[in-house]
Parts: sequence; structure tokens; C-alpha cells
Amino acid sequence: MSSWTRWHGPAMARFWGFCWLIIGFWRAALACPTSCKCSASRIWCSDPSPGIVTFPRLEPTSADPENITEIYIANQKRLEIISEDDVEAYVGLKNLTIVDSGLKFVAPKAFLKNSNLQHINFTRNKLAILSRKHFRHLDLSELVLVGNPFTCSCDIMWIKTLQEIKTSPETQDLYCLDENSRNISLANLQIPNCGLPSANLAAPNLTVEEGKSITLSCSVAGDPVPNLYWDVGNLVSKHMNETSYTQGSLRITNISSDDSGKQISCVAENLVGEDQDSVNLTVHFAPTITFLESPTSDHHWCIPFTVKGNPKPALQWFYNGAILNESKYICTKIHVTNHTEYHGCLQLDNPTHMNNGDYKLVAKNEYGKDEKQISAHFMGWPGIDDGANPNYPDVIYEDYGTAANDIGDTTNRSNEIPSTDVADKTGREHLSVYAVVVIASVVGFCLLVMLFLLKLARHSKFGMKGFVLFHKIPLDG
Repeated sequence: MSSWTRWHGPAMARFWGFCWLIIGFWRAALACPTSCKCSASRIWCSDPSPGIVTFPRLEPTSADPENITEIYIANQKRLEIISEDDVEAYVGLKNLTIVDSGLKFVAPKAFLKNSNLQHINFTRNKLAILSRKHFRHLDLSELVLVGNPFTCSCDIMWIKTLQEIKTSPETQDLYCLDENSRNISLANLQIPNCGLPSANLAAPNLTVEEGKSITLSCSVAGDPVPNLYWDVGNLVSKHMNETSYTQGSLRITNISSDDSGKQISCVAENLVGEDQDSVNLTVHFAPTITFLESPTSDHHWCIPFTVKGNPKPALQWFYNGAILNESKYICTKIHVTNHTEYHGCLQLDNPTHMNNGDYKLVAKNEYGKDEKQISAHFMGWPGIDDGANPNYPDVIYEDYGTAANDIGDTTNRSNEIPSTDVADKTGREHLSVYAVVVIASVVGFCLLVMLFLLKLARHSKFGMKGFVLFHKIPLDG
């Protein structure tokens, strides 16, 4: 029985886990092509005999290609092509190495779905031409191309440009073959009419009111003649573009406030590389209070809010209909600013039942205003259950007021209405009550002691005799 118990629990779980691990490796091994070895995250093909003719693929039913992060291929002289769909299944691929092989052609969209690629090594292959379009969408930290018989042409000038602008101090010793089959150092290669393009964006003032429209114009130049396209990112507003040869325009209509701060770029691209000219869009719009909730207690009490607006709105709080003056005990705090969105809270230090009531926030700029109100309950009234929410009497409707203050300046003490320290006032009132009670108690006690002593004096015999003897003592002489 004890042995049976040992095999029903963690031991059994570990045993089955080990079995599944073995099965996983076995299934991955079955999916590997001849001359290759596979693990859960790596494929390597280095055996030249019999070798591989096509790029290695895993069977989808027996392994998970998306888990492969590295593919290493070496000594495969019959591997000449990477087609458009050879690598697309390896979406998690980070490192691709093909060295000492026969690679001659890479399809233009071969790495379109491999956005995680960081390192590519094509050392000592048979590449004569390689376009930058293969890699333009990748954020590569390394591209090694040493030992390829490139043809000296404008098609490979982008490699020279890449070598010149990259920040790494290490440069590759690259060569190309001219029309006379002579080796020419890529660093010294000069190709007529082959240079980087330029883009020039002619934009009006890109500060525009929400709901309006705007048109941007761009011109590009270069040899070879570049293509022109617009990069608008995740622009929300409706937009359309027109392009004619080296001129283009972009019209944005019914501009949304969500697009304020976004970048718009005009891009010129040719064989050698690309250039872009960019502008930032600024949208002015009326404030909106997108979030206002009842107070929460952390280190301080906080009435949280979120306000959107551009230019940045001035904030004004009201307490039970009266202007709320801010002080060091009650003030507006902005914790996070996200371009035109402000996240903060009305912070209160140690509020009492005197602070219960309705709090209204008003946000205002030159384009309009918005307001929202919540009811706050910090503490029950004395003698009333803390969970109750009694009607607030008029006597506590104080003018706490503060002038409308800009978000950048949350404590405005220049208002004509004097600032009232709510916490101090409440504390002083409580102290006064305690002092009156103590004084009254002391006076009452003293009166009781005096009455007791008088009563005792009237009934004391010693007190009476002393009084008679005092009057009967004869005077000498």
C-alpha cells in the first residue's frame, strides 16, 4: 500500500511530465528533415551528406514552428533559394544563420512575418544581388554578408550606406565584382546616378481645432527616382492621399482629438535607402471629464479624476455648491500627464464628517467646459451609524472656495475669497468643546466641595464653642 501511495502524487506527476518531455523530443525529431537536428527551440543542419535542397520545415502536426528561435544551416551547397513561404511559420525566429552554403536568391517577402528577427548571417554564400526591401521592416542588430560575390551595381549601394551610418565600430570587409570580374571594395564603390533620396514636407500650421480639416503637401527627389508614400501611424481621423510622380498630398478631414500629438511623415524611398520629413499634429478641443469617482483611502483620501483637453484646462472644485478653496490640507494633485490627458485626484488630509457632501469638478478652456459631480462620505456623524448618509445641514455649507486654477498650478492662494483650513477649523471646534466641558466640571466640583464644607461647619460643636469663647473674652485694662 505504501508503494502505491508513493506513486500517486508528486512522484507520479513528475513521471508523466518526464514522459511527455521525451515524447515531445521524439515528435520534434520525427519532423526534422534529413541532415538536420531539431529541439523545441532550435533547428540546425550542418551535415553535408546527403544535405538539404530546400529550406527546412517542420511538420505542423508534429511540432510547433512558432517556438523555434534559432535556425543554423551550414555546408549545404544545394540550398539555393529562400522562398516567400519558407520562413513564415517561424514567427518567433530571432537568429538565422546560413553559412558556407549555396544560397543565391532570397524572395522579397521572405521575412515579412518574422518581425522578431534580430541577427542574420549569410556569410560565404552565392548572393550576387540583395535588396534592402527584404529587411526594411526589421529591427536588425546584425546583418553579416561577408564572402558573397555581389555584382557592383546600384542594387547593393544600400549595403554601403548601411555600413557608413551604423553605430557599431566593427565594419565588414565587403567586395563586389565589376564588369571585368575585378574585386572592388564596397567602401570605395561609386555608382553614377545612385544616391539617397530626399523628402520635403510643406505643411501649414499643424495646430487645428477638433472637427476641422487640413491638407499636407510633399515633394521628393533623387536618382534613382524615389517612390513617395505617407506614414500616418495609427491616425484615427479620416484621411486620403494623392500621389503624382514626385508630388503628393494628404488630406485629413474631421480631425479627432485622439490624434493630437501624433506624427505624420512623408517618406521617399529608392534602391539606396530612404528619407523622411515629419510633422506633429496638434489638435485643440474643449475639456472632457472622462472619469470621476467617489473618494478612496490610501495614504490620503483621494477623489480620483481624469480630464482631457487642449490647451490644458483650468480646474475648479465646488463643495456643496460653493467654491472650494484649496490649502495644504485639501488640494488638487496631478499624478500622470499623457499629452492632453491628465490623471489626478482631489487630496484630503484626515477628513471628518464635516467634509461629507457633494463635490463638483469643473474643467474649462477657451473652447468650452465640462463638469461632473459626486457625493463623498468620509465619516459618520457623531451618534449616527458610520454607514448612514444623513442630510447635511445648511450650517456646514462653508465657502471653501478656490479660483479656477491651471493644471500646472494646483494650489491657488491669490483668490479674493479667504482660504479656510477645514481640518484646523474642525480641530479647534472640538478643542473648544472639550475645554468648556473640563472647565464646567472643575467649577461644579469646587461648588460641591464648598457646600459640603459649609454644611459641616454649621453642625460642628467645636465650631460653635470657638465662636462663643471668642465673644466672651474680657479685654484687659
